[in-house]
Amino acid sequence: MKIHSLFVYPVKSLAGVSVEHFEMDDFGPRGDRRWMIVDDDGVFVTQRRHPELALVGAHLEDQQVEISIPGEGRFRLMPTSAAIRVQVWRDWPEALVGEQSANEALSRFCGVSLRLVYMSDDSFRRVDPARVPDNRRVSFADGFPFLITSLGSLEELNSRLETPVDIRRFRPNIVIEGARPWAEDGWRELMINEQPFRLVKPCSRCVMTTVDPDTGIKDPSVQPLRTLTSYRRTDDGVIFGMNAIHDRPGKLRVGDAVTIVKSEND
Repeated sequence: MKIHSLFVYPVKSLAGVSVEHFEMDDFGPRGDRRWMIVDDDGVFVTQRRHPELALVGAHLEDQQVEISIPGEGRFRLMPTSAAIRVQVWRDWPEALVGEQSANEALSRFCGVSLRLVYMSDDSFRRVDPARVPDNRRVSFADGFPFLITSLGSLEELNSRLETPVDIRRFRPNIVIEGARPWAEDGWRELMINEQPFRLVKPCSRCVMTTVDPDTGIKDPSVQPLRTLTSYRRTDDGVIFGMNAIHDRPGKLRVGDAVTIVKSEND
């Protein structure tokens, strides 16, 4: 097995970036989801509420993030010194509010008051202790530093769909090729380019899988979620992919070998 593709998401719920390699730090992929969008109450905003966010591009270069908003232009994201508490699921970490020009442009695009916020190195949001006893941190990702998916599983799902879907709908960080469909369900530890990963929780899927990443249109009649629900429902929800944590900083590249160190049957 090997890495088929890698993705980073500089801003939570904006378009992802396909990359040939990425560095890893304490948060996960460097620069991944350190920015997030919140409403006036500080509650996180995603494509679940505003599918048009799929059309807002995010660009990461030398740890500088720029976003491109249709009809508004391109903006470099810069945090101010204004700190607020923000909500992402059950957590309320501290974040720095971004500069007003990008906030105003994004608000105009979505037709509602929004702000971009940044998680600094001083902010600590803990990975779910029920799944990971270590005192590990995570960015504004849903809950864990990495999402690992399998190309074989996508192909198996697509064989059941009238219209095949792109892996981008599932927003992974690491896509692995060479595994049989759904084999990742049983993986517990992997070694990728001499970097150990622990797979700690299946990833439950939501209506974001019905958002077309190219049009920003959410169509519940599109079949990925409905089809997955028919045969991939578990106690953890409707499953596609595995959440994972890493043990140390390092670097991953497309083409890196992937080895199973431990599976549920070991």
